[in-house]
Amino acid sequence: MNNGMNRQERYDHGMKVLSEIDGEAAERVVESLADVSPELGHQVVAWAFGDMYARPELAPRDRQLVTLGVLTALGGCEPQLYVHVNAALNVGLTPTEIAEAMLHAATYCGMPRAINATLVAKRVFGERGLLPITNACY
Repeated sequence: MNNGMNRQERYDHGMKVLSEIDGEAAERVVESLADVSPELGHQVVAWAFGDMYARPELAPRDRQLVTLGVLTALGGCEPQLYVHVNAALNVGLTPTEIAEAMLHAATYCGMPRAINATLVAKRVFGERGLLPITNACY
């Protein structure tokens, strides 16, 4: 979905989208790849965010909910979950909704992955002063 943009324009557009969602985490992702695979950093920004994330068919909030579910199910994606839990909060998901999404994922991907993901969310919530989460279901 590059809409006729050149490589640099796609990157700039992707960085704008990524920065709006992830703030300074955007720059850290690109910087972390600069000395080993600058092209991967470029693709994360230009393709994943500039082309895919910016599509209008799903709201940013919904895209983050999908992303949390996928990263939880994959397992072993704790660094990416950390970024995307912050992003989910930035686009309007509540801590309760995030925790519920990870609880729901346990049904399909198992308890260990859901627990690991939830502990990442707990870290983010703690850093942002959002603990404890009250849950009327217990």
